[in-house]
Amino acid sequence: MANTNINFVLHAHMPFIRHPEHERFLEEDWLFESINESYLPLLRMLKKLRNSNINYKISMCFSPTLISMLIDPLLQKRYINYLKLHIELGKKEVKRCSQEQVEALDMAKTYLASLELNYKEYVDVYSMNILNGFKELKEQGYLELLASAATNSFFPVYSEYPIAINAQIEVGIQTFIEVFGYEPDGFWLPECGYYPGVEKILAKHNISYFPASSQSVLFSETRCDTGVYRPVRTDNGVSIFPRDYQTTSLVWSNDGYPSSKEYREFYRDIGYDLPIDYIGPYIHEPEVRVFTGFKYWAITQKGPDKNYYNRDKAMKVAEQHALNYIYNIAQKGRAVRPNLNGQDPLFTLCFDAELFGHWWYEGLKWLETIITEQNSECSSVSLISPKDFINNEYKNFQTLKPCLSSWSEGGFAKIWLDGSNNWIYRHTHKAIERMVELAERFPNQQSLKKRFLDQAAREVLLSMACDWPYMIFNDTNSQFAKNQLISHLANFNVVYSNMCKNAVNTEWLVKSESRDSIFPNIDYNIFEIKNCNNI
Repeated sequence: MANTNINFVLHAHMPFIRHPEHERFLEEDWLFESINESYLPLLRMLKKLRNSNINYKISMCFSPTLISMLIDPLLQKRYINYLKLHIELGKKEVKRCSQEQVEALDMAKTYLASLELNYKEYVDVYSMNILNGFKELKEQGYLELLASAATNSFFPVYSEYPIAINAQIEVGIQTFIEVFGYEPDGFWLPECGYYPGVEKILAKHNISYFPASSQSVLFSETRCDTGVYRPVRTDNGVSIFPRDYQTTSLVWSNDGYPSSKEYREFYRDIGYDLPIDYIGPYIHEPEVRVFTGFKYWAITQKGPDKNYYNRDKAMKVAEQHALNYIYNIAQKGRAVRPNLNGQDPLFTLCFDAELFGHWWYEGLKWLETIITEQNSECSSVSLISPKDFINNEYKNFQTLKPCLSSWSEGGFAKIWLDGSNNWIYRHTHKAIERMVELAERFPNQQSLKKRFLDQAAREVLLSMACDWPYMIFNDTNSQFAKNQLISHLANFNVVYSNMCKNAVNTEWLVKSESRDSIFPNIDYNIFEIKNCNNI
């Protein structure tokens, strides 16, 4: 019988990017790539396991920005166009490879078949809303779904503005309820960004638990008796599931499983390799080369000389890595159990959902193998949901005071508060202060003024997204991130300046609502000070 528990938490997130004023927009492809290579294949794999009578419990979180894009009719239609374009490319690639690059032919056929299957399922099975598939798995007991902050805001840098944290949490939960139809028990803190006191706001919204980084409990002012191998609880009863950094790092590190030389090379793509006159229709104008998803090379060594990718061989390696992972967790479980007063350990393993299938092509096979193996009668590990573990073990949780932490490099706020991006916060903090001012000066407005103020609230929340400082810190798409941030702040300032004159810019409002259409039921009154009483 299993005596080591595993809590897999997959966090699916994309920043809100929607530009109806352009026929095609480059950064919208990030969403389409993730649907194509992670979300749909993951859903397919989970349903296959269910249909094979494999019992499992994993946790997932879809960020509200991602939810909003997945249910947006404009982006749904654009994803279909994306699929059609890439199916056309796939057919061309099968023909080209059969004549010029036979070593890549099997993969070309594999990619084409996957695209055609994605198209069929997206249209015929899910009617363009894949969230319904995940909702079905939740209702059948296979998934536990967590809510998250409205725009993936890194909470510690806004800890002085509990009213803004409350707005992020409230709007995030509201979005969750609108899509999934029930109140969530768990909450994903973006980037596992915890600061002391946020649990009070979570409890106000009936949240019973959240995952956190290992530092949150290991550096607590109270000694944690069970380390990261059991959940703990805060003074107000909210449970914390600390992430096991060491075990997670077997995957999520520079020398983790995905770095194996047999695996597919993510960064080598025909969008950059093939002549522009061939690949031109499938990239972005004016001749902006992008990933197409057609990748034929293994990781091999550094440099342009790569071995051709062998999918069958790579999938066997993924199975071996999965079995090795189970072995390591079981061994570690046996090693730590004597220090847990006879209690069974729980390993909380948090990953970005996009790792599986997109960044790590073989990752879904790795995950499928783990889920399958843990279901066998002789397995020493078992997947369990946080809710079930709380129901069974809550009385044994230690109470302590966690410390500020995140799951990023260094364990604190290095990425989101750095010399490259710290200028952001004097602007977003001022926007929050002015939003509170508007909510206090103009409470309970109706009609156009309410819509105007609601739009201001959207723009403030969107400016708080931690995606922008992250891109700036890593110098990846940094100019795009700056443009998005500046745009949201400028939009907010349009409302603020007009409302100071007690006026509404109707033409601007209609255009803004069309572009930033996220959170249609938002109420700007959430920024009233009274909403933060007692927290």
